Amino acid sequence: MIVWINGTHGAGKTTTARLLQPLLPDARVLDPEKIGEVLMDVRPPLPDHGDFQHWDPWRPLVVETATRLLDHVGGTLVLPQTVLVEAYWREIADGFAARGVPVRHVVLDADQDTLRARIEGDTVVGYSLFRMSRLAPYAEAARTWLHDAAQVVSTVGRAPEEVAREIARSVMTG
Repeated sequence: MIVWINGTHGAGKTTTARLLQPLLPDARVLDPEKIGEVLMDVRPPLPDHGDFQHWDPWRPLVVETATRLLDHVGGTLVLPQTVLVEAYWREIADGFAARGVPVRHVVLDADQDTLRARIEGDTVVGYSLFRMSRLAPYAEAARTWLHDAAQVVSTVGRAPEEVAREIARSVMTG
């Protein structure tokens, strides 16, 4: 099984994934961003589209990597990754479905002011214009398709541990 933790920067995906992993039997965390980093290391570089998700190989490589890892170790993979383009999400979800891998799609949600404050105050990753630039596309995706395609979990005013426990309960109870 895949537990895909979606949401924009500042929503708490990485923290939630780290806290969720020990709550699920035989779970591991696989960060799809690492697959994007591999593609960013191709020399000469691939055309710059502003985000590795726009490279056609990224999406099937995520599906293939996660599926192969599940075949190798079993259990559950927790994948924390923002996907705001509906066609990209469909390609990923359909890829897992074609391989018989169930996916629990969870979106961590917070209002724009909360997200902005989290990004500005982040002492681990730090502030970045890229992270801030994803807030408006997240709001648009949430309004038009994303919240309809996932279990939405609010992170506003909640401890990350509480959010992880809520997701674990929903995964365990089906």
